[in-house]
Amino acid sequence: MKELITLMAKALVDDPEQVDVQEIKAQQTVVLELRVAKEDLGKVIGRKGRTAQAMRTILSCASAKEQKRVILEIVE
Repeated sequence: MKELITLMAKALVDDPEQVDVQEIKAQQTVVLELRVAKEDLGKVIGRKGRTAQAMRTILSCASAKEQKRVILEIVE
């Protein structure tokens, strides 16, 4: 899951070197914290949050196979 979010975020931003994804695991839940450069934050979130919601939807579908719940948090 971490690699999937990293790949999507690097494709969206101008500075892919600044993309950082931290993975925090619990029993059945995984929290992914996405950090990007401040000037790329709008590109990752998208207009009215549509890009972020699309990333969460893809992540949800991918995590359904593993029967885990994955939460994406975009951190400033």
